[in-house]
This record gives sequence, C-alpha cells and structure tokens, in this order.
Amino acid sequence: MNKHPRISATIFLVAALTAGSSPAAEDVALLKDLTSVILLLGLPCGKVVKATKQGDNDHIAVCSNGARYRVYVNAEGRVVAEKK
Repeated sequence: MNKHPRISATIFLVAALTAGSSPAAEDVALLKDLTSVILLLGLPCGKVVKATKQGDNDHIAVCSNGARYRVYVNAEGRVVAEKK
C-alpha cells in the first residue's frame, strides 16, 4: 500500500501533462506539480519558481523562499525531495 497516494498521483500527473502539452503550458504545470510534491512532503518552499530537468522524473526545483530541492522518484518508486 502506498503511504503517499497523492504524491504518486502528482508524479503521474506530471508525466501525463508533459506528454502532449505545449512547452509554455508544460512549464507552468510542472512548476505547480513540483510545488505540490514539495509541500506534500512537508518541506518549506512557498512555490516553485524554476525547475531544471535532470532526467526522467528528476528535477531541480528552486522555490520562492530560496530553497532548492532535487525532486525525483527513487529506485523503490517513492517520490523524494532532497535539499540542495
């Protein structure tokens, strides 16, 4: 049983949104989704203002409060946000 079903749903939403969206819409949706993931994990952020893709389901997120996180899916399939 997944302990964080909303987080998993958010990651799947990110994948679905980025599959067929325009680049501008994709960026806005990704920033919102990363903000949701970080906040659901209980980390301080405000909102994500910039994201850099590192790989599949792996991004560096820059928050409005200055915090930076690597948000990714680990080998166990769990969403992780590591402070950078």
